Amino acid sequence: MDFSLPPALDDIRLRTRAFVADHILPLEQDPGARDEHENIAEPALARIRALAKAQGLWSPQVPLALGGMGLPMVGQAAMYEEANRSIFGPVCFNCAAPDDGNMRLLATVGTDAQKARWLAPIVSGEVRSAFAMTEPAPGGGSDPAMIRTKAVRIAGGWRISGRKWYITGAGVAAHIILMARTSDDPRKGLTAFLFHKDQPGWEIVRRIPIMGPEEHGGHCELAFDGLEVSDADVLMGVGDGLKVTQIRLGPARLTHCMRWLGLSKRCLEIAQDYVSQREGFGIRLADRESVQIKLGQAASAIEIGRLLTMKAAWALDNGNHAKTEVSMAKVQVADTLHLCADTAIQLCGAKGYSKDTVLEWIYRYARQARLVDGASEVHAMVLANAYGRHGDGFWSWGRADG
Repeated sequence: MDFSLPPALDDIRLRTRAFVADHILPLEQDPGARDEHENIAEPALARIRALAKAQGLWSPQVPLALGGMGLPMVGQAAMYEEANRSIFGPVCFNCAAPDDGNMRLLATVGTDAQKARWLAPIVSGEVRSAFAMTEPAPGGGSDPAMIRTKAVRIAGGWRISGRKWYITGAGVAAHIILMARTSDDPRKGLTAFLFHKDQPGWEIVRRIPIMGPEEHGGHCELAFDGLEVSDADVLMGVGDGLKVTQIRLGPARLTHCMRWLGLSKRCLEIAQDYVSQREGFGIRLADRESVQIKLGQAASAIEIGRLLTMKAAWALDNGNHAKTEVSMAKVQVADTLHLCADTAIQLCGAKGYSKDTVLEWIYRYARQARLVDGASEVHAMVLANAYGRHGDGFWSWGRADG
């Protein structure tokens, strides 16, 4: 088995790493480069994005014909890992959630007209987007079949009412993909709609405060009371909403893993640098067996996560749904991110707990990993069900779908 990257993809990886080191990492130490929600401030972001575009490191998930880099999933895995060596990295290359998944979805299933109207401005960086699916109980969360937001037929389109919450990026999104119920059919009852923030009939109720640093636009609660959407702005077809969620969320979960691996590696990078220099009781911390065990376990967890992520990326590139592969990667890498942040803080002591490094930022951010895009327990159920169906075939060589 050859696990090496093709030269063209490795070149992109190396150029991304150099760009992060030269242009993005220095901003982490500049308080003026941060906004009030602990993300990169818009003026600094605009400058870095222009540089990234000029160097051809822009919208890696979008086909060349639509203005992106046209990278396969394996190439995205290599690039995203390097991009998220910095806490600010992915958004600088236009590969941060939720835009990342929304662009991939629109490029895959949008009509030509929809790509021109809804996708192209996100690809160019002119606007940002959101994906409105999660609802307050008893509405849908990990189970889209529970969605209660309703779309009712009117002349030439649909009138939508309902409520969504924890919608990432909604505070700054101009283009929004909305999941709503159009019938009670268990498989064909959901439909995906596209709408612009300036359309009447909806509002942002609040930006919900969270434990960790926030993406641009935060995590918002939305209310819909008569939003009207035309038939031309139905994504795929009426009743295809469940398909839309499957097409979007599988790869999106995996791209989370790609980015989290970058943050995991950054944690160990900071810890290794610290223990290599810090001494206690006459010995370097790096020479203590207890420290070596912690670093070795974390490094091993990262490599396991990378292999699972790359296997799932390969499966997606080869036309498989890779449902079990993605779930395995998601559980492993979510746990790994927390392990690496916690290990690095423990080894760096008070410095790790302080804001003198980005470790505390990553630690607070890491807790969401076991929740977003399906809780780890839901993914464990997916794996158990796949094992129940396949038995020993669950581990077949070359199996790329569950």
